[in-house]
Amino acid sequence: MTKFEVLRALHDGDKPLLLPNAWDFGSAAMLAEAGFPAVGTTSLGVAAAAGLPDGTAATRDETLSLAQRLGRLSIPVTVDIEGGFSTDPGEVAEFCAELAAAGIAGINLEDSRSNAKLAEPDSHGEVIAAVKSRVPELFLNARTDTYWLGIDTDSTLDRVLHYEKCGADGIFVPGVTDPDRIRALTNALTAPLNVLFSPTGPTVAELAELGVRRVSTGSLLYRAALAAAVHTAESVTHGHQLVGEIPSYATIQRLLEP
Repeated sequence: MTKFEVLRALHDGDKPLLLPNAWDFGSAAMLAEAGFPAVGTTSLGVAAAAGLPDGTAATRDETLSLAQRLGRLSIPVTVDIEGGFSTDPGEVAEFCAELAAAGIAGINLEDSRSNAKLAEPDSHGEVIAAVKSRVPELFLNARTDTYWLGIDTDSTLDRVLHYEKCGADGIFVPGVTDPDRIRALTNALTAPLNVLFSPTGPTVAELAELGVRRVSTGSLLYRAALAAAVHTAESVTHGHQLVGEIPSYATIQRLLEP
C-alpha cells in the first residue's frame, strides 16, 4: 500500500490512531523507531524551532522544508499547515501538492486565523474542496478551532458537517473534552473524528468508547522535551542523577542515515 492508503487505513483499526506530533526530523525518526505507525507535526514546535510565532502563517518555508525531510521516513506523515499559509484556495492546493510530492500522506487544515478569529465556513470549505480536487489522495484532516479559541462553539457541528461535505477525510476538534459533546460529534459525522489529548480529559480508552478514531498529542511532546532539556541541564549543574533513558549519540546518528 502507498503511504496515503496506510494512513487512511489506520483510522479504521480496532483502536484509535494515537498520533504523536514531532517538530523536526530527529523527533519524528525517534517516534518511528519506537513503533508508532504514523507521525504528525506540531505547528508550535516547528514555529518555535524557527523562532517564529505559531498560527500566524509565518512558517510556510519551514513547514515545507521539514516536510521534504520527513518524506524520507518509511511511515506516513501528516503535516500541520495551519490555515494553509494563504487565503487563496488555489495557492493552498498547490502547496499541498508540493507536500504530497515530497512523500507526505496527510495534512491538518484549520479554520482559525491569526489565533484570534475563525474563517467563514463557506470560505474554508472552498479551500478544502480545492485541495481535494488538486490532491485527492492526500488525507485532509479539517480542523475547526471553535473550542480551541473558545469562539462560537455552538457552530461546531454545522462547521464540521460542512467541511465533511466539502470533501474532508477527517475532522479535528482540538479543545473539546466533554464526553457528551464528543459523542454528539461522532454520532453526527461519517468521517473519523480526531481530538487533542488532554491530561485532564478522557483517556484514550475512554475516547475510543466515545467513537473517536484519532488522538493527537499536539505540542505536548515538544513542550515536554523542553522541560526535559532544562531538567537535564539543571541535573548536570547540581550533580543530580539523570532520570530516564537517554538515546546515545550513535543511536541518533543511525536514525539520520539516508
